[in-house]
Amino acid sequence: MAYAKLRLDDDERRIMQVLRSVGGRSRKQLAADLAMSASKLTRLSSNLLAHGLIEECPSSEPVTPGRPAVPLRISPDAGYAVGAMLHRGLMEVALVDYAGGVIAHSSQPFDDPDPRVFAARVTESMHAMAIENRLLGRRLLGVGIGVPGSSLSPEGNRRWTVDSLGAWRGIDLKTLFEEHIGHRIWIENDANTAALAEYYVGGLMRRCSTAVVILLGHGIGAGIIVEGRILRGAMASAGEIGCLYPNDRPRPSTLDLLMTLREAGCEIHSLVDFEAVVAGYEDVVDAWVRRAAGQIAPIINWGLAWIDPGEFVISSPLPNRILRALVENIDFGAMHIGDHVSGVPIISVSTLEGAAATIGAALLPIHATTVA
Repeated sequence: MAYAKLRLDDDERRIMQVLRSVGGRSRKQLAADLAMSASKLTRLSSNLLAHGLIEECPSSEPVTPGRPAVPLRISPDAGYAVGAMLHRGLMEVALVDYAGGVIAHSSQPFDDPDPRVFAARVTESMHAMAIENRLLGRRLLGVGIGVPGSSLSPEGNRRWTVDSLGAWRGIDLKTLFEEHIGHRIWIENDANTAALAEYYVGGLMRRCSTAVVILLGHGIGAGIIVEGRILRGAMASAGEIGCLYPNDRPRPSTLDLLMTLREAGCEIHSLVDFEAVVAGYEDVVDAWVRRAAGQIAPIINWGLAWIDPGEFVISSPLPNRILRALVENIDFGAMHIGDHVSGVPIISVSTLEGAAATIGAALLPIHATTVA
């Protein structure tokens, strides 16, 4: 059976979700977690085992008389998926196994606006990475692509992309990329893919079920996870927080920082060799951080009121030191925090070193089998 087309029922999805969030669990523990009878759990887990989606793993518990409990876990060998993403002047490709482990990640200079050229480069890169990691012959679940820009259709396959990707604007990206890459394609906003990566790989799912990931990329956007699901909205454009900023003023983003540096005389045009190029412009970066922190604080405040997340995560292809400084400069005292918030909001910096959107894109085919 082709894995990408496998349809799990709701109870099977619940089993998969628990195993993703807590790791290995015995059948007895799973039945208790899900308030499910032992016989039903055994029947459903046997089906998942038969499809190779889960596997039995050695138990760390001491051996007791009788048959020892054998934990179940998500099988990384069930297949792998590919994710691709464009930053300014940089293309990233990631391979992720079914258990959410990052197999490989690569980045290379790329600035061609033609989506067909992008598709050809992604195909070339994913094939080379599959050979290097001995994945040829393994089940490829699909390819996810993170796209900056708001949706023009409810399914999200046509998007009003940023100006640097004007050639992508308004066309059916899913159809185009499936034709040129030759595999099933998932298209999603880059902030949503970053949120997916933070949830599965960054550990958010073990800390809270509802979270907001703020991505500073081509622009500023938010990926919202509510009870383990991406909040997409009626037109697949939930989290388009960039529209909250006046059009005649800069908004905090990676491109905004690059533009600010260029206006100060720095010869920077992409993220390639960022640290080396910005040496000597530390005061410009510091001033941008203070300004950006002031612009992001209201977003945090509104997020608390509307979403009530357990955690906010700041994600960006920018170096983590800049993101940490940004969080440190947010003035919580100026916020109007409601009584439903017991303390200072939890704001963390992504641990995925700028690769969140790409890793999350690779997780799209996997997430599709876990959440209806």
